[in-house]
Amino acid sequence: MNAITRLALAATLALGGAAVLTTAHAATPAPTAAAAVASQYVAANDGTPLYVKDWGPKDGPVVVFSHGWPLNADSWESQMQFLAERGYRVIAHDRRGHGRSGQPWANNTMDQYADDLDAVLSAKGVKRATLVGFSTGGGEVARYIGRHGTARVAKAVFVGAITPIMGQTPTHPEGVPTAVFESLRKASLDNRSQLYKDIASGPFFGFNRPGAKASSGLVDSFYVQGMQAGSKATYDSIDAFFYSDFREDLKKVNVPTLVIHGADDQIVPIETTGRATARLVKGARLIEYAGGPHGITDTHKDRLNQDLLDFVRQ
Repeated sequence: MNAITRLALAATLALGGAAVLTTAHAATPAPTAAAAVASQYVAANDGTPLYVKDWGPKDGPVVVFSHGWPLNADSWESQMQFLAERGYRVIAHDRRGHGRSGQPWANNTMDQYADDLDAVLSAKGVKRATLVGFSTGGGEVARYIGRHGTARVAKAVFVGAITPIMGQTPTHPEGVPTAVFESLRKASLDNRSQLYKDIASGPFFGFNRPGAKASSGLVDSFYVQGMQAGSKATYDSIDAFFYSDFREDLKKVNVPTLVIHGADDQIVPIETTGRATARLVKGARLIEYAGGPHGITDTHKDRLNQDLLDFVRQ
């Protein structure tokens, strides 16, 4: 019995499957319930079940979203609903260890994230899609192209992405200081629930800026999504998004590319990421959101939705 079958069986029992199995007539709905649950999942190459949202008309142009840390596919709901209502098929999965996907102990790496994205595209029969990656998801998109090419990719969008390198390394001294990495890892172990609240109520949405009007709803949403993820996966992922080097991956991007970044991004500074990414990808177009924080998928969602729509329509 594979992981997805086990999830489907558990959901069936939760729906009353154990009781309905008492008679042959009552047992007939059980396979339907199990199949419905199983259809929400795709198996990664190591068997990890990946939860997938697949919205909109199935014959529409495809847009695939990769989310940031420590969030899940729900973080894209504004963009997904907007595009689906305009005829696009939109797909997003919860990264392994996050949201409703399985929580494996190992393989929480950027290479595996890229292979998981490939598993989703393959299982969903995606042939030509616009790949959109936010923050860590931007690294996932870049590494996917680096490892799997662009046979299934029509266009690429990097939103507040960690590419080409987020952290400070010997060959990238201008990156975010190592002390930030170490403090994130320590805070993740000490009290990750407080860490998520501090990030969301402060720099992520720019609520720490003078005159900013904080939204408790956005803070709560970030916190809830973060706490749905596993502690091991989110801890490992800090290393993956902080130190992965995507320079060679970006050189392989040979499709129309849009880079969108908040000019006041305090999490992933624009100068060494968004602007650097646009310089590395041949022909890439850069759009800067003046005063925009890291979490522009929410704070600037109307503008972002329209920019995405304009790009995929081209």
